This record gives sequence, C-alpha cells and structure tokens, in this order.
Amino acid sequence: MAAIGTDIEKAVSLLKNGELIAIPTETVYGLAANAYADDAVVKIFAAKDRPAFDPLIVHTHSVAAFSTIATNIPDKAYQLAEAFMPGPLTLILPKSPEIPLLVTSGNDSVGVRIPNHSLTLALLRALDFPLAAPSANPFGYVSPTTAQHVNQQLGQKIPYILDGGTCSVGIESTIIHVVNNEVEILRLGGLALEEIEAVIGEKIIKIKTSSSNPTAPGMLSSHYAPRKKVILGQIDALLADYKDAKVGILSFEKHYKEVPGNQQVQLSLSGNLQEAARNLFSALRHLDLQPIDLILTELVPDEGLGRAVNDRLRRAAH
Repeated sequence: MAAIGTDIEKAVSLLKNGELIAIPTETVYGLAANAYADDAVVKIFAAKDRPAFDPLIVHTHSVAAFSTIATNIPDKAYQLAEAFMPGPLTLILPKSPEIPLLVTSGNDSVGVRIPNHSLTLALLRALDFPLAAPSANPFGYVSPTTAQHVNQQLGQKIPYILDGGTCSVGIESTIIHVVNNEVEILRLGGLALEEIEAVIGEKIIKIKTSSSNPTAPGMLSSHYAPRKKVILGQIDALLADYKDAKVGILSFEKHYKEVPGNQQVQLSLSGNLQEAARNLFSALRHLDLQPIDLILTELVPDEGLGRAVNDRLRRAAH
C-alpha cells in the first residue's frame, strides 16, 4: 500500500521524478502528475483505467500562473477566477502549447483550477510545473474524500498519498466554459449556480452536463458509481417495490426503521445541502461495503449544492 503523510519535500521529489502521488483538495483527492510530461500523465490513465478520451484538469497555485497553461483568456474567465479561486471552480480555457494533447484528450482547450487546500497550494508553489490531477479513484467509481479512501482503491499503484484530512466540500469542482463572453456550465459541482450568477450579474442559460465526447471531466452519463446497483426514486415506494431484496438506503435526512442502521445513511439530519454534498461520496462508499443487493436513494432539493448532489446521484444510478 502507499505511504501516507504530510511530507511536501517527498511529494516534490516523487513528482519531479515522473511519479504519481495523491493530493488533497477541498473537493476530492486528486491523482497528480507533472502536467507537462507525457510519460507521467500516461501513468494517470493507466492507474485509473481511465479512457484516453476523458480529459484531465490542470492544477496550479495562482491566477498569474494561468499564462503557462492557457492563452487568450476571456475577461469574464478572469472575473470568475478572481471571485472564486482558490476554490471549487474549473475554467475551460484555450490551452497553451506547453500542455500536451494527452492531458486535454486532443482538445484545444484545457481545464484549469486552483485548489483551496493549504497543503496542496504549498506543494504547487514548490514545483516549477502544474499538476494534472483527476480524482484519485478507479475510473467511474465514487470519488475519494480521505487519504484512506485513496489507499483502499489505488494504494498498490502509487507510492505516496499527501494527507490533508477529510475534504471540506466533498464533491468535484464546478466546470465553466466561457464562449464569446457567455458562461456555460459543463459540470455542476462545489460552487453553487446562484453564487456564479451573482458575480457575473446574469442568469446562466446553458448547462450542458452530459456528453459521449466530453470536453471536460465528469460529463459521462454513467459516473461516480459504487459497485452496488443504485436505484433513484421515492424511497418509500422503492422499499415496497424491492421488499424481497436486501437493500441499503441513502436518504437526504429521513431514517427508516425497517432498514438496519448500518445499511442506511442520512446525508444531513438537519437538511443542510452543504453537509449533504460533503457526505455524499463517503456515504456511497459505506453502503457499497454492506451486505446488500441494492442502494435505494432519492433526489435532494434542487437548489444550491443540491443540484450537484442530484447530478452525481443521477450518474450513479444511470
């Protein structure tokens, strides 16, 4: 299994030698490699068993560093970056020649973000290259929100996990593409739609979150899924439909007396959508390990971070 620790010098050394490491962010843990080095980046795809058509996000430490990753950056992208970075936002920008096409899956654009985590920001400042880093889990599976989650899934494939504790947001970044000064959402995530609209001063009309030929990560219809089958609907009705099956329950806030306690998780007993987002992936992982046949779940209120939670639930159940 991988070593786990907080040694930034060790992390720097491994990355400079073309190795992979796992890094903490406020959203989920990432599987990181030198974004400029094809030989290092290809190890990400191999370790995750990730298809080459699914692009990676590039992480850096400051808006000033965007110029080494992207070109012709729109003013509105800078406006969003200044408002929300470091934070759970990824901007799709025209890529610079230094970024290999392997990172972008052949696209002329690249996803860029600044993670809001002190340990990873210190690591990025200590490097003379940005990091390509998708979530640190096997492709299509539930994203990791602790170092232990990473070790359970990829510990035999990487040498080191930089341990930054439990992720504070717990759901991937919101991905935005600015085209002709118009904002388009490509992935709902840890930044609420209302917050973005407040900054740009307009309603966002274009929300494109699924594609068989993605220009950004997390756009495939089936994704973020546990090994157990997930069924989405009204939980009371689903319990009647599947009364003969061994079921687990993932509810927003309601407890079900007829289901054993270890086979159900409430995302937020207080009905808090931020707490629900933070708990979603760890809840799916917990239920995946239980002696059940199915996971029955429901949508949460479709507002704020609830939109991103519902997006992940729909993909898990696809």
